[in-house]
Amino acid sequence: MNLYNLIIQDREEITLDDVFLSPQNKEQFVQLIKENTYAKELQEYGLPVNNKVLLEGSSGCGKTMTAKAVAHALGKNIIILNLSNIVSSRIGETSQNIKMIFDKAARERSVLFLDELDQIGKARGSDDKDVGEMRRLVNTLLQLIDYYPENALLLCATNHPEIIDTALIRRFQLKVRYEMPSKEFLDTFYDRILAAFPEDLRNIERQYGISFAEAKDHAFTVVKGNLIRKLEMNV
Repeated sequence: MNLYNLIIQDREEITLDDVFLSPQNKEQFVQLIKENTYAKELQEYGLPVNNKVLLEGSSGCGKTMTAKAVAHALGKNIIILNLSNIVSSRIGETSQNIKMIFDKAARERSVLFLDELDQIGKARGSDDKDVGEMRRLVNTLLQLIDYYPENALLLCATNHPEIIDTALIRRFQLKVRYEMPSKEFLDTFYDRILAAFPEDLRNIERQYGISFAEAKDHAFTVVKGNLIRKLEMNV
């Protein structure tokens, strides 16, 4: 398995203002960025810098976009790894691949974003040998997190924090919870993305109780349908 086929090095320029965050979450990320910007000065006073962050919450609520925005604010490259793509039937190979990616991020002082962290901490199978090997994999990850350098930033995301090994959870200095957006928050989101289109295409039936990603897909689908009907009428 080629290491570079497992990771995404994303250069998309996203700012925190592009991410729909609750005021409390945005405040936490602004401080995180400032801490890592002034890390040297803080450490001179013996103050630790948060560089291990866990993002918890439903898919489509902005966790990946947040990681990209933090990397952009710090002027760092981001390495994105989906752990569901790296878990191999050969546990030793999985551990080796994860270590190589951690080493690469540390060497380059990149932002390392691990998505679907629960893939490592899932409930174990009934086979005793499998349980032992999975525990060794978790131990490898614990050691990599423990020794991750302070001048690099690690962000991990999960939809299911309740099934992650508690020893892993304790390694994160900052835990940020993403909730499904309220009706009012989604209306603000709809207003922003629909503003890019002519007024006669903006009138859509809005859906609620869904994530930002689902709302965007819904809005674009309806706008495309409206535009196609308009084009066909002109023909």
